[in-house]
Amino acid sequence: MTTASLLSAQATKPTQVLEQTVLGSRRFSNVLASAIISAGGIGFFLSSASSYLGKDLLPMGHPSALVWIPQGLVMGLYGSAAILLATYLWTVISIDLGSGINRFDNGIKKAIITRRGFRRIVSIEIPLEEILAINMEVRDGLNPRRRLTLSLKNRRNIPLTRIGEPIPLAQLEQEGAKLARFLGVPLEGL
Repeated sequence: MTTASLLSAQATKPTQVLEQTVLGSRRFSNVLASAIISAGGIGFFLSSASSYLGKDLLPMGHPSALVWIPQGLVMGLYGSAAILLATYLWTVISIDLGSGINRFDNGIKKAIITRRGFRRIVSIEIPLEEILAINMEVRDGLNPRRRLTLSLKNRRNIPLTRIGEPIPLAQLEQEGAKLARFLGVPLEGL
């Protein structure tokens, strides 16, 4: 067989596996928020230290002129809280919490959903015959939600898309339709 005939045979053969990557917490918006909180926390902490030592540790303002009790002390508490929060956020970003893969395999008749957790990778295997439908949840307003979920026979819904920033509606519909076509189940919630 020639290479061209092998490629055409592979092109006509239906795909057995569909993989979707899920974005975790390693996003630009999270990095930006962590950087701002880190800078603010260090600034507050240095202002508190300047107030206690009576020496300006910051290039702007005159934090050494602050009275240690209560102003310097309170700024130190705010700075410590912000530094602790920033440490948590940078840890979450470095782990890439929530990232993973949705793998649907018609060859072995299983869906494998994996996500990165704090201490371990969480993996769920679901037989494809338990999947009833793909649900598309769209809720706008103050706390918008746009996500795809697997609707299972035991009435559980397993989320498939990322958490956080809402996915554009057109992209959500396209991903849901592609997955529903691949699995041969209905797409609900349109």
